[in-house]
Amino acid sequence: MNLPPLTTGIILNRYKRFLADIKLDSGETVTAHCANTGAMTSCWQPGARVALSYNDNPKRKLRWSLERVDMGGGWIGVNTARANPIIMDFIRDKSIPGLDQYEEMRGEPTYVASGFPKSRFDILLSAQGKPDCYVEVKNVTLWLDQKIQFPDAITVRGRKHLDLLVHAKKNGFRAVIIFAVNRPEGDSVSAAAEIDPDYADALKNALKHGVEAIAVRIQHHANRVSMGGILPVFT
Repeated sequence: MNLPPLTTGIILNRYKRFLADIKLDSGETVTAHCANTGAMTSCWQPGARVALSYNDNPKRKLRWSLERVDMGGGWIGVNTARANPIIMDFIRDKSIPGLDQYEEMRGEPTYVASGFPKSRFDILLSAQGKPDCYVEVKNVTLWLDQKIQFPDAITVRGRKHLDLLVHAKKNGFRAVIIFAVNRPEGDSVSAAAEIDPDYADALKNALKHGVEAIAVRIQHHANRVSMGGILPVFT
């Protein structure tokens, strides 16, 4: 999957959750939108190399977007809005084992479950003769204790998605959570029990009830990303 044209620089500061001040290689300092609701622990520090995209849409308050950060080991994809399209591209290319036999794919499908508010999953896959497959995608960037872990902050929303996947599985659907590993270190993914023990417990419960967990590495290149393989998931 190709990325938009990227401009490089160094990050000076991240603040108010969605803002980052960047000094471009040209010497200009700009404020970029940071499309990442997490803590971004282990994903930024002052002086780290970054890559930005530019959007000249006049309706946008900020024209620049923070796309990726290099903490010394290679690019980390921190724009969470890119994870779903990238994973959908991998599925479309039949690159993810186990998800390569579906004929149709739809983004943001509505899911109605008794006892839950009206919700959406990230992806719905379907094929003749197969149960529909609901997929939830999580962008994974936390490097903690020499391990790739998720989440990087307490996530009530993430636990709700796991509970909904369990509901879908119990009602005859296939249910999959994809951990989109968006940094180069590590050879497995595990739940960050020290950060959110309730999420770790919810993931164990989901897997016990038949929800499938697939960790997909996103490999970064100069102006594109590619499928970097499947990693094991531990709870």
